[in-house]
Order: sequence, then structure tokens, then C-alpha cells
Amino acid sequence: MASSRKSQQSPKPGKRIAVALSGGLDSVVLLDTVCKAQAKVTTQNKNQTKDQIYAFHIHHGLQKPADDWLIFCEKLAKKYKIHFDFRLLHLDNFNEQGNVEARARAGRYEALADLCEEYGIEDLLLAHHQNDQAETVLLQLMRGSGVAGLSGMPQARGIATNQSLTLWRPLLNQSRQELEAYAKEHKLQWIEDPSNQDRKYRRNAIRKDIIPKLEKIQPEALANMARSAVLLGEAQTLLNRLAIQDGKSILNKGQVKAAPLLALAKDDLPAANNVLRYWFQTQQLAMPSQERLQAWWRDLATVKADAKLEWLHDDKKIYLWRGALQVANPEEGLWVLKSLPANSKQLGLPADWVKNAQETNQITLRERLGSEKIQIKPKTPRKTLKNLYQEADVPPWERQAPLLYIGDELVAVAGIGLSYPHLVTSGRRVLPIWSKV
Repeated sequence: MASSRKSQQSPKPGKRIAVALSGGLDSVVLLDTVCKAQAKVTTQNKNQTKDQIYAFHIHHGLQKPADDWLIFCEKLAKKYKIHFDFRLLHLDNFNEQGNVEARARAGRYEALADLCEEYGIEDLLLAHHQNDQAETVLLQLMRGSGVAGLSGMPQARGIATNQSLTLWRPLLNQSRQELEAYAKEHKLQWIEDPSNQDRKYRRNAIRKDIIPKLEKIQPEALANMARSAVLLGEAQTLLNRLAIQDGKSILNKGQVKAAPLLALAKDDLPAANNVLRYWFQTQQLAMPSQERLQAWWRDLATVKADAKLEWLHDDKKIYLWRGALQVANPEEGLWVLKSLPANSKQLGLPADWVKNAQETNQITLRERLGSEKIQIKPKTPRKTLKNLYQEADVPPWERQAPLLYIGDELVAVAGIGLSYPHLVTSGRRVLPIWSKV
């Protein structure tokens, strides 16, 4: 992702809010209402601190007019005299990697969260409306989703990558017809995305073919579906509360203890499924299909106590390791050579030795082969990395960091420690640290 053409930030105090601006009808109406509401508040109370409004645009680059949409949004922000920034979203080889819509949506949320973090914004407004909610409910119904999926889009929710950020959808109770009427009344201009006419996308097919027929059968159909989504959202909240209660002896620090989970499944399979689904929700994973869930229960019921399981789901790996299910989150990182203060009592590698190794290109990173040994404590023998990992309870997916060598000497292993024979207590020293990105 790339960013450019940042607007000048205002030094004035005040709450910062942002609008996700695509340039379409929905987001243009949302931006107009937000700016006018802000102007009305400050007119009524001149002593009130003015909120700072930002408009954020995500440039997907999937269509030829995308550059024109960016220019349109930037001009619109200038018209309202608000801050503007954008992100360029790269979807490499999108034709070869499955659902473009889903990946573009995930990338869009990630980019918006990055922008909000950069500008210190805690409230991000999205322009989803009642028609979008109805389409979402129908799509989830077609997929055979449960209560969580059928509850649609919430009015407000947090986001995993930015704990201080809340996403708001203030237009969920407004129909597209109402937004069009507002836009015409206030003579607003917006962009029509030609891809919204392409029926090869299921959402567009529902929008063009199904929704109009439902409204002919029952004019209140969209409002009723939106209301059902709210009621199902309330039901999901109760199910989550039940999962927490049933999972007291099962859920522990982001892990699921297999033995008590299987015991619950034996007595009450729906309750066990609910606990498992709640765990998936807390791990920000998609809900598994009923078929996949049944296959997992078979795996858990037949696996030996000390055996390992590995499942691939939602582009993540789930492991059964030491009797507990956990999501593997291998993090990329790099080795950092930190210089220690001269008066430090901490052990480190001789700085001159490390410097000479750098100058002669003798510092290398190597993949683990399986036979490496290292001594990490005084008066102890060298041990294999396998034994040291087991003693330190380092899970298998966290044993992939490259080993740090100087010449042919193994000097540092992430999660384990440094080679004790190479450490010194005095003089200029360097401390290798594995830093996760």
C-alpha cells in the first residue's frame, strides 16, 4: 500500500473522526451529512471545540477509472475544507487468488485502520445502508450461515488491528431510495461504479434481480430484514455469553483445552459447537462450515492424547499441541544487534568480534537443519535445539526463525538464547535480539 497527497493537519484541538469516502452515492451523502452536522453544532455553540473531519479513500487499482475517483474524492474534501488522504491497495495476481471481493474488502479495512492509526482517529464512519444490510443477510442465508452470519453488519464494532478504533455505520436504517432523495434535494454529485452492474458477482445479482422482486411482494421487506439482523445480533450476544459460561474450564489464554471440550461435546454437542464458534470469533477467524466442523470433531475424537493435529482454515493453521487447540501466528522478524552500555552487567558478544564479522560478511542467517546444538547456560552440556525448544515450551510454529551464525559458530537462537561460551562480561559488547515485525 502507498499513500500520498496528505492534507495539512490542523493544530487546533478537537475530536478527530473519519469518513470512508469511495465517491459513490452512499459515502458522498454520509460525508455531506457529517460536515453539515458539524457546521450546525459549531454555529449554535461558538465556544465548542470543533471536531476535525477526515476523508479517507482507498484506491484499489482494479478498474481504469480508479484514478478519476481518487481525484473526485480529493476535490470533494477540498470543497468541504476537510483533511484528505488515501491508500493505494495492491492486489497482485488477483485473478489467481480466489474471491477478489473478499480480498479487496479485507485489504480495504486494513488500509483504513492504518490511516486511522496514523492520524490518531478513534471513530471511522462507513456508509453501509439498509439495502447493503439486506443483501448481506441474503448472502449469508445462501451460504447456510448461523446466527452470527445472519446478524449481518453491526451498527458499531471494534477492529482487531487497532484496539482504539471503532467502526460506525450510521446509515444502516436508511434505504438507498432515501439516500438518493437526499442527494437530489441537496444537489450532490457522485460516481457510479460500473462494476456494480456486473451480475457475475453474487451481491450485484441479489441487488439487481432479487431485492426488487422482494420489494414488490412486500414493500417493507428490506426494513424487516434489517430488523431481523438486529434481533439475531442480540441473540448472538446471548450465545457468546453462554459460550463464556460453558467454556470456563475449556477456554484459556486464547487456547481451547481439548479434553474438557470433548467431554462437553459428549453431553451437549450444540453447546460445544457454540464454544468452538465463539473461540473462532475471538481469534478473528471465519466460521467453519458444518461439514468442516464435523470432520474436526472426528479428528479430535480419534487422535491420541500425545499426538498432534494440524488444520488449515481461513488461511491460518490451527494446531492441537499439548492437549490444546491454538491458532498459529508465526510472526516475521529480524535479528537486531544492540550495543550494551559500558557499565552494563549484562552478558554480550564482544563488540570488536561482531564488528569484524560484519566487515568481512561472516554474519549469516541459516535455516534450521535439525542437528544443531548450543550451550545456553554455564556448566551445562550443549543440547540439540529440539530438546531446548521442548524444555522451553516453544510451539512448533515458532521454531522457524533463522539461526544467527558468526562464521561457522551458532551464536543465537530465537526463543532459546545465546551461545554462552561466546559471551563476555566486560568491554564493549553487543546483544543479538530477535525482533518481531
